[in-house]
Amino acid sequence: MRSIWNGAISFGLVSIPIKLVNATESHSVSFRQIHLEDGGRIRYRKVCELEEHEVPTDEIGKGYEEADGTIIPITDEDLASLPIPTAKTIEIEAFVPAGRIDPLQMDSAYYLAANGVPAAKPYALLREALRRSKKVAICKYALRGRERLGMLRVVDDVIAMHGLLWPDEIRSPDEVAPDTNVTVQDKELDLADALMNTLGEVDLEDLHDDYREAVESLIAAKASGEALPTAPAAAAGGKVLDLMSALENSVRAAKSSRGEEEAEVASLPEKRPARKSSRAEPKGATGKKSTAGARKTAAGAGARKSTSSAKKTAAKSTAAEKKTPAKKTTARKRTSA
Repeated sequence: MRSIWNGAISFGLVSIPIKLVNATESHSVSFRQIHLEDGGRIRYRKVCELEEHEVPTDEIGKGYEEADGTIIPITDEDLASLPIPTAKTIEIEAFVPAGRIDPLQMDSAYYLAANGVPAAKPYALLREALRRSKKVAICKYALRGRERLGMLRVVDDVIAMHGLLWPDEIRSPDEVAPDTNVTVQDKELDLADALMNTLGEVDLEDLHDDYREAVESLIAAKASGEALPTAPAAAAGGKVLDLMSALENSVRAAKSSRGEEEAEVASLPEKRPARKSSRAEPKGATGKKSTAGARKTAAGAGARKSTSSAKKTAAKSTAAEKKTPAKKTTARKRTSA
């Protein structure tokens, strides 16, 4: 690894010479700009506006432009002579629990390497002190023309430094939150928890960049004259009208993708049946039958309670009916109009 900055860590009165190297690298596929007509490369040349000719790199410096357009030249020597201790030193300000650092503040990552044999002992001392305390060191350092905030932590047997954004560089999330008050029910949370448990954990080493692999396959196919890969059909989109159903289906889909048997999850809340329409049934025979049936049901419920007493009353009335003959009833005949 090539070092990008040489300096020292200031740990109280202890100075640890170190080299700064990048801890990350990009594997994204890069493209060149070309002329579509003939495939020629499009290049950018650095041209002086006053002399209108290309300027070599060794003749290019820095300058600060004021509001009226005036350019004030600033040399590397000017920046190196700034009266700040962090010009060539990583100044440790404090040690705090790692949970105090908001992940939104994290920026670039670097490895700190001990610079020379004499630096090995104090380097190991700081590393083991960080490891045993389970804390991180908050520091300040200067890089690429500005003072920055940083965090030192232990990664395996190396001290790593994360560049941190200053607190005033983090935007407030107030304008991003939903405008309306949304109430989340316990049943919905239970289903969301079930989905999270079903998806489970993942080893980050198993994840890879599908887009980069697809781009590499595309380039290889065009270079060899083979048929180009086609994109899969886009899934039909739509609004989620029933959140509970969507969560339940997500749990089942997650189980299916993991090769698990699709079964009812006992811990999931049962979905309430949909309410029947409040619209009244049309008047007619159907309404009468249902009304009569309701009356019969109510009457039957009361009749079951008085079954035993009704039998006794029927026995007594039978003897009385034999003595008293029933009156004959004659039906009245309707006269035709």
